[in-house]
Amino acid sequence: MTRIVVTGASGFIGRHTLRPLLERGFEVHVLSRRRLEGDVAARVSEHEVDLLDADATEAAVSTIGATHLLHLAWFAEHGKFWDARENLDWVEATSRLVESFESAGGTRAVFAGTCAEYDWTGDCCNEETPLRPATVYGASKHAARQLVESYAASTGLSVAWGRVFFTYGPGEQPTRIVASVARALVAGENVACSDGTQVRDFLYVEDLGSAFAALADSSVEGALDVGSGEPLALRDVLLRLEQLAGSEDLVRLGEAPARDEPARIVADTRRLHSDLKWRPSYTLDDGLERTLSWWRESRDP
Repeated sequence: MTRIVVTGASGFIGRHTLRPLLERGFEVHVLSRRRLEGDVAARVSEHEVDLLDADATEAAVSTIGATHLLHLAWFAEHGKFWDARENLDWVEATSRLVESFESAGGTRAVFAGTCAEYDWTGDCCNEETPLRPATVYGASKHAARQLVESYAASTGLSVAWGRVFFTYGPGEQPTRIVASVARALVAGENVACSDGTQVRDFLYVEDLGSAFAALADSSVEGALDVGSGEPLALRDVLLRLEQLAGSEDLVRLGEAPARDEPARIVADTRRLHSDLKWRPSYTLDDGLERTLSWWRESRDP
């Protein structure tokens, strides 16, 4: 049985990688400061480790002796992570982690990047889009990738870098757009939104977890976008969410002030399809309905 170390497994994305990893036959070991919840927790080995503690991380990785690594942990507090100095700490922690992993005999490592590594001022994204991050978060992820890939080139470590786009689903931070609108609709409350003309790439979180499990269980190397590849105007997503909730006139488009945002951010999924042979299992309606159901259940006493 192939042994894998997963970081960030208690987070929004990470918890959805565990079941598909187990289904692929991995022996899963989790490094985390928080305990896992749910039935999947009994099927993985948990190790309480602060990844910002270099000595504790090295000791845990050495003891586990995994051949595979899926590194998802990062500072991700909504509204703060874009320009937080904690991003710099995670560049250092990521560099130490990959060195400890490879030194302990690891051979395959997969990392979560971000679409914020790209230049968002043009038509984002395609194979010609330059890597020109405009935030500390994007620049830090970009720097981490360069360090990891340089280290891999000198050691023979197999590395893949999956750039995440716009993820939604149950358990998402309630201040994020799909979660905040879903919560308001379930409560029967009005929600003020911008005009919603910006085009984005939305991927249901269980699909993202499945994609990262597939990437870990492959020999695909280098960077690739992980998204739906489907351009959707935000207004269309929110209005569809309202329809599925059985509500009317609660989503107030144009009532919130417009922000200075990129017009279009959509994943280039050609490598995802051709090299990884992976496609989403959930339609937009599937994902939105499951998200609404989760918020309804969260309101029940």
